[in-house]
Amino acid sequence: METTENTTEYAPEHPARLTWTQHVPEVYKAMVRLDAAARKGIDPTLLELVKIRASQLNHCAYCLDMHTKDALAAGESVERIVQLSAWDESRHFYTEKELAALELTEAVTVITDGFVPDDVYERAAKQFEEAELAQLIAAITVINAWNRFAVTTRMVPGHYTPGQYK
Repeated sequence: METTENTTEYAPEHPARLTWTQHVPEVYKAMVRLDAAARKGIDPTLLELVKIRASQLNHCAYCLDMHTKDALAAGESVERIVQLSAWDESRHFYTEKELAALELTEAVTVITDGFVPDDVYERAAKQFEEAELAQLIAAITVINAWNRFAVTTRMVPGHYTPGQYK
């Protein structure tokens, strides 16, 4: 059986602007602790969907690489991950709880679009117990912080392996 070599030439990989974790290791360690605290009690599948959606909105290629790989490794379907960028038009792929979390994720992530609307918050509050909702808000806030570090310093996607930082 013949194999054909892939001769597609892709654009060169850009270098990171700054390896921020080396310069502010205490901030990095605090972020890791904050991330661990924020994810407690949240369904891991839901958490990855939220992280992917926030990363899409923030155009964070590094975090998209990481969280799509982690979601796939955890058993999430390719179909649901692909549909995330258009979740509102493909609601039938998600549970009501996931939809409420995705809607809240968008409102918190794009906060300049009018803060977090009451109706969005109320839908999330109907799907989550107060403590769980507080955890979800924390998790959304943390992924947004990670996105901002990665986007600003141009962290390079493509090298992450599932579970690498767990």
